[in-house]
Amino acid sequence: MIGKGSVNHNSRKFRAENVDGERTHLNVDYCNEDIKKVYHELFDEALKRYNEKQTRADRKIENYYEKIRSSKQEKPFHELILQVGDKENMSAESENGKLVKQILDEYYSGFQERNPQLRVFSAHIHMDEATPHIHIDFVPFTTGSKRGLDTRVSLKQALAAQGFKGGTRGDTEWNQWVQSEKEQLAAIMERHGIEWEHKGTHEQHLDVLDYKKQERQKEIVALDEQIATKKDEVKSLGKRVQNFDGGLKDLQNVEQALDFDEAFQLPEPQGLMSAKTYKTKFAEPLVKKLKSLVKRALARCFEALDNYHRLNTENGRLYRENEKLSKVNDRLKDENENLRTENKDYKLLRKVFGSRQIYDLLTKARETQQSKQREKRFRKSDFER
Repeated sequence: MIGKGSVNHNSRKFRAENVDGERTHLNVDYCNEDIKKVYHELFDEALKRYNEKQTRADRKIENYYEKIRSSKQEKPFHELILQVGDKENMSAESENGKLVKQILDEYYSGFQERNPQLRVFSAHIHMDEATPHIHIDFVPFTTGSKRGLDTRVSLKQALAAQGFKGGTRGDTEWNQWVQSEKEQLAAIMERHGIEWEHKGTHEQHLDVLDYKKQERQKEIVALDEQIATKKDEVKSLGKRVQNFDGGLKDLQNVEQALDFDEAFQLPEPQGLMSAKTYKTKFAEPLVKKLKSLVKRALARCFEALDNYHRLNTENGRLYRENEKLSKVNDRLKDENENLRTENKDYKLLRKVFGSRQIYDLLTKARETQQSKQREKRFRKSDFER
């Protein structure tokens, strides 16, 4: 997962409620540098070159760290949080937890070498919470830039320099890099006999509300597509009904032909023509034509009536199904709107209390809920016995 980062929490300058102080000595502190000093190290020379080129004083940058800190495009640093398993199977106090600590240590040992454009300034393994995990805080930078400082902060360009070229919205540089780091971790896990289970239960970088909102949006899009398909089917049925109406018009034309078309009228007998000759020459051919016409007309009529009844039945079914889909779609849109409101409230809480504290509160709440569920299952099991 990725977080906004809380260096003071990671280095245990303050402790959240879910931290067990008696196990804090088991944590591993790889580094904990002052980020402002890291900025001086990375960008001072580039900042000097940039300012020397400026002819206007208002375009010069006095403090690059403060400029990035107040920027809406870039963050001063990024934090990566990695964990293997959960407290049910990899508890920090278990033998598995000790194994995870070793795995995370091996993973971190090659992190900076793999990621030369991500300057790590704070990294810690926490063994004093429910499950062992590692926090890695880094400043992403790119060199040789033609815009702004020639060495500047840029997550996108830093990852691109390491070979991660973004594609679609779901295949960004970050997504590709995260997948690569997961594979690095998985390779170490495999050497220790732990297989990576691809659960696919959520996408990267989405908090719970964002994820729910996205899933609702997917459902709405899918329903919209179904509704569009049903509308096409109704439209097609409408055309078939029009064809039926056209068939009725054809039958009316036949009726008119029978009344007025000379081909279907018996001529007056000629002079001394015998009845037998008249029958053979005029009556019998006309009857033959009429029989053929009636057969075709009746067949067309019965076919049209059958189609008409089936079309009406199908049209009614599609109408009811479409109404049902529309109601479900309206409900999902309402749910999505509620999720947007909840998401705003959640982001406000994160802004006011800090991402780390909210994360810890949620973790504690989940643990409490899971504990109650286990107790409920145990009570039910005892009752059944």
